[in-house]
Amino acid sequence: MSLFEWWDSLGLALQIFYCIAVPSTLILVIQTVLMFLGLEDSAEGDLDIDAPDADFDDGVLGDDITDISDVSGLESLHIFTVRGIIAFLVVFGWVGVVMQSADISLYFTVPVATVCAFAVMIAIAYLFKAVMKLKSNGAADNRNAVGSAGKVYLTIPPSRSGEGKVNVMLQGAYVERNAVTDETEAIPTGCEIIVIGLSGQTNLVVKRK
Repeated sequence: MSLFEWWDSLGLALQIFYCIAVPSTLILVIQTVLMFLGLEDSAEGDLDIDAPDADFDDGVLGDDITDISDVSGLESLHIFTVRGIIAFLVVFGWVGVVMQSADISLYFTVPVATVCAFAVMIAIAYLFKAVMKLKSNGAADNRNAVGSAGKVYLTIPPSRSGEGKVNVMLQGAYVERNAVTDETEAIPTGCEIIVIGLSGQTNLVVKRK
């Protein structure tokens, strides 16, 4: 049986799940490779989704850490990131493929796939929050980032009204840090910045380059 014959033999629902699973898996693989190569800077964006007390403010990959010393609590997680959404699509797609291949009802497949995928999004948010805590507790001193250039990973609200995230080179390592700005306009994802100071022990103060 040829590939086209195999594809035509699939039901519409199964074809849709494959169309979700395969491309998102390829994107996840590319994203992971870029992360390990240190080239992931602006490939991760945020979705500017504001939700009170849930801190969903922006969208990859990221997880906004209002208090980096606290690794618990959904309120400080950044769930709807590019990284999280891609993982959601991967899990949703493959769970759907498996369940539809087993001839399980679509009315049961969709909610189960959705719950599994959302659980993975939350797990990833906790994982990267924990990673950021480990980074902050390590030997890296954020004061050494002053004067460094970088790029915005998560939109930075204006006038220190909230926190965003930036990717900067710190002590020879490409790291992600919380950041605020004194500028009166938000600094969007992908914009080049310069670190001009610190706010507290963990937040960088940045301006447009």
